[in-house]
Amino acid sequence: MAAVEIDLGKLPFDIDFHPSDHLVAAGLITGDLLLYRYKADSPTQKLLEVNAHSESCRTVRFINEGRAIVTGSPDCSILAIDVETGSEIVRLENSHGAAVNRIVNLTESTIASGDDEGCIKVWDTRQRSCSNSFNAHEEYISDITFAADSMKLLATSGDGSLSVCNLRSSKIQTRSEFSEEELLSVVIMKNGRKVICGTQSGTLLLYSWGFFKDCSDRFVDLSPNSIDALLKLDEDRVITGSENGLISLIGILPNKIIQPIAEHSEYPVERLAFSHDRKYLGSASHDHLLKLWDLNELLQVSEDGAKNDSTAEDSDNDGMDVDDNIPKSSKGSKKKNGNKGQDPGTSNNFFAEL
Repeated sequence: MAAVEIDLGKLPFDIDFHPSDHLVAAGLITGDLLLYRYKADSPTQKLLEVNAHSESCRTVRFINEGRAIVTGSPDCSILAIDVETGSEIVRLENSHGAAVNRIVNLTESTIASGDDEGCIKVWDTRQRSCSNSFNAHEEYISDITFAADSMKLLATSGDGSLSVCNLRSSKIQTRSEFSEEELLSVVIMKNGRKVICGTQSGTLLLYSWGFFKDCSDRFVDLSPNSIDALLKLDEDRVITGSENGLISLIGILPNKIIQPIAEHSEYPVERLAFSHDRKYLGSASHDHLLKLWDLNELLQVSEDGAKNDSTAEDSDNDGMDVDDNIPKSSKGSKKKNGNKGQDPGTSNNFFAEL
């Protein structure tokens, strides 16, 4: 199936869509931040190209209703950029004591960031400060999600565990037993009753809410390739992005492979994201391309395939080549930085100009 392709020129680590406009941002291995305008039946337009970091730009997020973009990097800084002008609003040089690997939105005024040494910080963009800090893991933070009703932050890590941080009590509530493999992605499904984690081996781990010590179910038939990205479609279905480049639609409880719905390339899918109106599914991979897929078309193919073959099986890709020159855990490779003793007070001035 054809998709709108945007050639980013270099390897992307993260993408994010504007919350209300037809804009998409990408963070590159070069440290650059790119911003594009997309429109159906029209060429994409590059609006901004900003050299955001001295090292790779691992994570990007629109904040403040899309007026600004924040980025994180192995240079340990978090940068806020004005979407209209591309100008630097503020940079926090020592936001973390290690490489910033992930940033996610929590509420209208808070975001969370995770680093390569397992630390998670919560930033309040209105109070202009770091409001919480959790030393939740022993390895890099691979993904973060948020349960707004209970104000709990869930994170996965390269140490093979899932953590639950309580923002009300400012404490790490619990952490799962260590898995034998890295946990790479996490979503909350089934109306908050289940937590799904993607792993390096391709197994999906299912945890029941409130019982996080050990998984309640393992979906082992999905893929022999790592599940690098998870994107919740609805309470019963999740979209997966795998190391082999396949994008698949998966049913949860009952656990079933509904159908592979797209193939980005033969290289790992770094990130998946929905456009603000859910018209497009964005995927970024090691082929340097950002692809925008028509979500309705993808789902229609899935529905047609289910009708034609109710026993559709996942497609193996033993013949696909993966570029071994790109480290699998490039986002989470531990980087020793000489700034672990950062002054906590420096955090308080972040967002002061937002």
